[in-house]
Amino acid sequence: MLLQIAIDRPESLGIVRQVADLVDIIEVGTPVLKRFGLAAISTCRELAPEVPVLADTKTVDGGAEEAEMIFNAGAMFLTVLSSAAPATRQAVSDVAGKYGAHVVVDTLTEHGDLSEATLAYPPHFDVVCVHVPTDARLAGDMALSDRLKWVAKLHELGYRVSLAGGVDRSNLASIISVGPEIVIVGSGITASKDPRGITEWIVSQLPQRGLGWPWEAQ
Repeated sequence: MLLQIAIDRPESLGIVRQVADLVDIIEVGTPVLKRFGLAAISTCRELAPEVPVLADTKTVDGGAEEAEMIFNAGAMFLTVLSSAAPATRQAVSDVAGKYGAHVVVDTLTEHGDLSEATLAYPPHFDVVCVHVPTDARLAGDMALSDRLKWVAKLHELGYRVSLAGGVDRSNLASIISVGPEIVIVGSGITASKDPRGITEWIVSQLPQRGLGWPWEAQ
């Protein structure tokens, strides 16, 4: 089980170096990507050159162009919304194959249960992110626990799963219990008074550390 830190605020970039030796993936969150563009990717690569970077592009159209920019800038992952058209999915997949990169499906726009059509992805779509929308969560309309049942279905279909949306000390145990391959923590680390301390604690709770996937040959 891998740990992904989400950097969603510019001021949180300073935390990257503090926890670089503890995390498996550094996510350049959508707000930071919009604020700084591709420079945010190269900045994270400079701060933590040994840690893969995910760009949370939430791509929904213009797939080939966006993927080319993101992977050429040094990211190993980008996200595509599950509502993207099949043509967009294929375009991103083609570019990911060229770079030996990986695509993460973001289920942010899904409501209710996942459909079989939603789960039909081309090669290089290696992870499906079970993601609770931030605004809905903060408004009290939805919690990550409401979507934990999706993990088993995704595993049955052969996908690796990441979980995001309000992960913190209070709910980590329930998240670990459903067995996602990647746990994504944002403000649970970046808003902490002791980012390294809480990251060390999270790492101590995650089983099967050091799997090496997906940036090392298996």
